[in-house]
Amino acid sequence: MAGETTGVEIVDAALAGEAAPFAERLVADQVASKLASQDATLWGPEAESEASIRLSWTTLHKSSRPLIGEIEALRTDLRSEGVDRVVLAGMGGSSLAPEVITATDGVALTVLDTTDPGQVANALAGDLERTVIVVSSKSGGTVETDSHRRIFAKAFADAGIDAARRIVVVTDPGSPFADLSEKEGYRKVFLADPNVGGRYSALTAFGLVPSGLAGADIARLLDQAASAAETLAADSADNPAIKLAAAWVAAHEKGAEKVVIADTGSGIKGFADWAEQLIAESTGKQGTGLLPVAVEGPESPGFADAKDDATPVAVGQAEGTAKISVTGSLGAQFLLWEFATAFAGRLLGINPFDQPDVEAAKKAARALLDNPDALKGGEEPSTVDGAVEVFGAAGVSTDGKLADILRAFFDSAPQTGYIAVQAYLDRLDDASTSLLRGEIAKRTGRQTTFGWGPRFLHSTGQYHKGGHQNGVFLQITGAVEQDLDVPDRPYTLGVLQHAQALGDGQVLAEHGRPVLRLHLTDRAAGLAELVRAVQEAGE
Repeated sequence: MAGETTGVEIVDAALAGEAAPFAERLVADQVASKLASQDATLWGPEAESEASIRLSWTTLHKSSRPLIGEIEALRTDLRSEGVDRVVLAGMGGSSLAPEVITATDGVALTVLDTTDPGQVANALAGDLERTVIVVSSKSGGTVETDSHRRIFAKAFADAGIDAARRIVVVTDPGSPFADLSEKEGYRKVFLADPNVGGRYSALTAFGLVPSGLAGADIARLLDQAASAAETLAADSADNPAIKLAAAWVAAHEKGAEKVVIADTGSGIKGFADWAEQLIAESTGKQGTGLLPVAVEGPESPGFADAKDDATPVAVGQAEGTAKISVTGSLGAQFLLWEFATAFAGRLLGINPFDQPDVEAAKKAARALLDNPDALKGGEEPSTVDGAVEVFGAAGVSTDGKLADILRAFFDSAPQTGYIAVQAYLDRLDDASTSLLRGEIAKRTGRQTTFGWGPRFLHSTGQYHKGGHQNGVFLQITGAVEQDLDVPDRPYTLGVLQHAQALGDGQVLAEHGRPVLRLHLTDRAAGLAELVRAVQEAGE
C-alpha cells in the first residue's frame, strides 16, 4: 500500500493555473479550518440546518477509536464459536466503504447490496453454521437491507440456528431499527454517530464494524486518517484537499464536469466505487455537479482518450493522460476526498450533504410494488432480437435490429454528455456485463459509466436526476431462474428488483432523459448478443 504521506499533484500545467484562484478563495475564506471545526455556515443559509447535523465525520479518526475494542471483542467471541464468515447487508455508504477496506486488506467479506435473487441465494448457500450477518441501516427502513435481514433470519431458523445470535446491527441511536433490534434480542447493536451522512461514514461504525469483524486492521485505518487530519485542516494552498477541489471546479467551469478515476498502483482496491457515491451524491444537484466515472485502469477508454469534458484523476502516481494524481494510504484518502468534496460543494454553490432526488426512484418502486398489475401486465417489448427484449421510453427509437437501436440510442447522447449503463443483474455470476462500459466508451467516444442496480441508486442515482442533464440511460434486466420470497412481505426479490428498474426508469423519463431497457430472457445468451450488437453499433 502507498505510504502515509497524502498528496495531490495537478499534473496539467494549464489546469494548475486555472485552479489557483479557486484555491486562493478557499484559503482566504479559511474554509479548511472552519470545516475542521465543524462550521455549518460554509455552504450558505439554506444548507446550514442540514450541515449542522452532518459534520462529525471530520473528527472520526479520534471519536471512532472506542469501537476498536468493542469490535475486536465481538470478533474474538464469534471466532471462539466457530463463526468466521461475515456477510454484510447494507446499501450505499453502508457497503461501499467496507468493501474497499476489506478488499484492500485482503480479508473476506460477502457484501449484499443487491436485490438479485441469484446473488442473494449464493450468499445463503455459504456455510450458515460459520456465518454472522451484519445488517447496516441508519433507520432500518432501507427495503433491500430489510429484505436481506428477513431472508437470513428465516434461513438461520430453518437451519436450526438461533438467528438472533447471528445478527449484528449497525444503526443510528433511537432509530426504529435500534428499537426492533432490542425487541428481537440481536447479538450486538452498534450505534453509529448520527451526525454523519451515509457517504461520509467510512470511519464510523458503518465502515468499521463489518470490516473489523472480517479481520481488517481498523486501528491502522484510523491512524492513517489521523496522520492526514492536520494537513487537511490547514488554510494553505498546499492543502491537498484544497488543491483537489480547486482543480475539479476549475475544470468544471471550463466544461469538464466529469471526473474519470483510475487506479495506478495505489494498492487500494476498488476506491473509485466508493468515491463515485461521495462525489455524485454530494455534488450532483441543481443542474450542476461532478460526474465520477470509474474506469478499469489508466489505459481504459474514457481515461486514456479523455476529451475536454472530462478530467482524468489517478489514484496513485500520475500515469498516461492523468491531469491530477492523488496519493496516500486508504484512511488518509477517505478523509482527503471527503474534505475535497465538501470544498467543491462550496465552490459550486450547492449543499454537499443533502440528496433531494434520491427518494423519487424509491417512491416510484414502492408505487409499483403496491400495484402488482402494473408490474405483470401492460409490458410488451417493442422489439425482440434473439434473447433480448427491447423496451423503449419517450425519445428512444426501437426500430430495426438491436445494433441499429443501440446506434441511434448512443447517438442521442450529446458529444459532451454521457451514457450510463445500469445492470439489474447478479454482479458476481453476471460480472462480465461490466465489460460493456469500456466497449461502449471506445465505440462511441462518449464518457460511459457502469452501475449495478439497485446499488447505483444509492450512489450515482442522485446525479442522474439532479446533475447535468446530458445523460442517456441503458437499463439491462434479466430473467430470474429461481426467485426468493421475502418473509412477511407481499413480494419476492425478483419482483422488487423489477420494480426498482421500472421505477427509476420512470423517474428518468419524467426528467426528459432517454431510457432504453433491454431484458435478457436468457442472461448468458442475451449478454453475448448484446456485446455483439454494441460492437456492430460502433462500426
